[in-house]
Amino acid sequence: MKETLRYLAGIAGPSGYGSSSTAEEVTEDCSRLAPSHLTAIITGATSGIGAETARVLAKRGVRVVIPARDLKGAAKVKEAIQKESPEAEIILLEIDLSSLTSVKRFCFEFLSLGLPLNILVNNGGIFSQHLEFSEDKIEMTFATNYLGHFLLTEMLLDKMVETAAKTGIQGRIVNVTSIIHGWVKRDAFSFNQLLNPKNYNGTRAYAQSKLANILHVKEMARQLKARNARVTINAVHPGIVKTGIIRAHKGFITGMTSGSVPFAGEYRTYYFKF
Repeated sequence: MKETLRYLAGIAGPSGYGSSSTAEEVTEDCSRLAPSHLTAIITGATSGIGAETARVLAKRGVRVVIPARDLKGAAKVKEAIQKESPEAEIILLEIDLSSLTSVKRFCFEFLSLGLPLNILVNNGGIFSQHLEFSEDKIEMTFATNYLGHFLLTEMLLDKMVETAAKTGIQGRIVNVTSIIHGWVKRDAFSFNQLLNPKNYNGTRAYAQSKLANILHVKEMARQLKARNARVTINAVHPGIVKTGIIRAHKGFITGMTSGSVPFAGEYRTYYFKF
């Protein structure tokens, strides 16, 4: 309860930042890492948290790669970023995270560019009120929020390890998860119930996908440590932010969130520091 009150009050934690901190504040001193030599991939960057992350990293001089299903929407984000930061380098590549074929195609396309990769922010996600299936015939929320990011990370991991070894700069993988993962109990992680339209619960499906993200982080962290790789992976809960996913799920808590995350607005939480 005490931690919740500290969060709501915006009181800074051990890191020196709190829920009222903005992305610009958190990245103020990243210039010491020569950000112009850094490359970041940010999924879900056409709106909300992802777009704000892309904006601020580009402002700091990081080359930003935006994988997007909606390339027109991504182009608008790119235009807005470069209007604020004319020197920003933004690369748009097509991806559909719910499609394993599309994820593979994106990875091959990115790797063919011969760029380094320092940062991977697995932020994209969906929330669906109704049972839907991906082209791979996998429940859509799990396919998009977990499997797509799992494959993306697996296919780009060697490039990240290689980049960190060459540059001496620690690589960062961030999985944007949700505190809602705690709603899934050990004996309740089940796919069978999700596959029945009569029993489908969008909140449960979303919670399971976020729990899977966290379990992926825990296992990947173990593997990276065993490899002695200069790459870290973390799972984070970004707080209650009225993004597209939140707006699609009306409820008591979401109704209390007064702010949204407009493209050029302040991102009043943090989930990584360079």
